[in-house]
Amino acid sequence: MSNRSLGAAASGINTMQTYLDTIGNNVANSQTDGYVSQTVQFSDLLTEQLKPAGGAVGNTLASTNPSAIGSGVEVSAIRMNFAPGSVIQTGVPSNVAVEGNGFLTVSQQGQTFYTLNGDLQLDANGHLATNSGGLVMGWAPGQPTSAPLTPLSIQLGSTGQATQTQNVLLTGNLPSNPLGPTTITTTIYDSLGSPVPVALTFTPTIDANGNATSWSMQGAVTGASLSLWSAAKTLVFSSSGQLSTVNGTPVGTTQTSLAIDNNPSNYTWSGATKPAIDFPPVGSATAVTQFASSQSLMVSSQDGNAAGTLNSYSIGSNGVITGAYSNGGSKALGTVALARFANIEGLDSMGQTYFTSTVASGIAQYGQPGSNGFATLQGGAVIGSNVDLATELTHLIEAQTAYQANTKVITTTDTTLQSLMRMP
Repeated sequence: MSNRSLGAAASGINTMQTYLDTIGNNVANSQTDGYVSQTVQFSDLLTEQLKPAGGAVGNTLASTNPSAIGSGVEVSAIRMNFAPGSVIQTGVPSNVAVEGNGFLTVSQQGQTFYTLNGDLQLDANGHLATNSGGLVMGWAPGQPTSAPLTPLSIQLGSTGQATQTQNVLLTGNLPSNPLGPTTITTTIYDSLGSPVPVALTFTPTIDANGNATSWSMQGAVTGASLSLWSAAKTLVFSSSGQLSTVNGTPVGTTQTSLAIDNNPSNYTWSGATKPAIDFPPVGSATAVTQFASSQSLMVSSQDGNAAGTLNSYSIGSNGVITGAYSNGGSKALGTVALARFANIEGLDSMGQTYFTSTVASGIAQYGQPGSNGFATLQGGAVIGSNVDLATELTHLIEAQTAYQANTKVITTTDTTLQSLMRMP
């Protein structure tokens, strides 16, 4: 008598145990950020042919089908399910959710890993890191995505470099029937970040009817030996109230700039380029005009700033880490890199929500989030586990039933064998 049923049932128990192990691991990680659930797949073992197929013989003998019996079951694969988990808002600036095709790249103890777990933090050295101690990789500010990856650094409390003012943008209205000169003030910054108080005075040329035909513009800084321009500059407006020329240069549909002649002597300046006063395009919503209304001319913006302290940061959807400074300025601190693979199911799970590449996955391709098919990022959030507890509990019942059925086959086979042994 064959005991084939014992072997088949034993293989069934072994595979169901693997099934239970996988379900248990999924359930245990149902709250693990970035966890990728696993699914067990089965295949039957080699079968033993009991009878081969028989061919038909004319009209005298019909064909017969082959008969075979299997010898059990085995686990053919444990596949990873990369369906996206839900996005969980945390409000933590170092956290990041990967939404789409891509993995964060991590360097730890000389090895490269890939993860979907965006529960990141800043370590003692200001590096963006995983909770397992891996350094999150990306590109330094200004580096192309073809450059080698480097650990990302965010040095909170560090001093940001001062920026010398290059452009001062005007907007608003000069009255067409002025009563006298108009002076506006603003603050620009020298190369050391020192504030420079600037006064711009606009003096009208008025005709017999009390209307301005043109304006002269001059600038001064308290304590400076020279005015901003060696000679005042002239602004002329058209009959429609639009700025026509700036010191003889026509104003068109692009921004017009007028550089100063003399940097204030009591401040520090670098480079050959001097700050410039900018006039918006004619007809734009911010254009400098001359209408019969009140004076509203003002400086809308200037691009310099004093030195400041890095107070906070954020990670954008394109992976750019932007630092916010105490002086109101901002600066890119780096870009988070993403990696993608030809076959993500070929990645090897290493624990700690880490994966490594294999010959089955192919080599990593790196790129910036939001470009060329790479995922986008959501700062202040993480991707939760993609485990579906309802599905796992259903699988648990199925595995339990199959396990019990296989043990029943063993006890039944044992009973029949005992009966056989008792035969005289």
